[in-house]
Amino acid sequence: MPTTRGHCLCRALAYEFDGAPKWVAHCHCESCRRANSAAVATYLGVALEQFRYLQGEPAAYQSSPGVWRYFCPRCGSPMAYTADRFPGEVHLHIGTLADPSQFTPRGHVYAAEQLAWFEVADDLPRYAELGGKGVAPLRRGARVAES
Repeated sequence: MPTTRGHCLCRALAYEFDGAPKWVAHCHCESCRRANSAAVATYLGVALEQFRYLQGEPAAYQSSPGVWRYFCPRCGSPMAYTADRFPGEVHLHIGTLADPSQFTPRGHVYAAEQLAWFEVADDLPRYAELGGKGVAPLRRGARVAES
């Protein structure tokens, strides 16, 4: 079973997880945009039993009831996200991986909240809120520009 490692900007925090992630997706919700100071956030979800910190201890912030965001207390890098509605799972910021290119996103979530001036040029499904089995996407691929 392969092991994947990651760390924050200053390397005070380091982690690893075993095996493949459960999912990889871009999130367009306002909360994730604000937590990352970016137009979109890309996460991968892994089971808590797959995951462990190797070095350091993250600081935590409860951004809303049942939602915790973890970051490096030294450099401020956002590291992870957990929520009561995703029990037994941790969502890692893909940019913290030692090699972020090793996992490819499979879709976009909260596309209904996507910024009008931002688009990702891919053919992945876009879900209004959360995707998953039995949920129909809003569309596949980028928005069509109106002329």
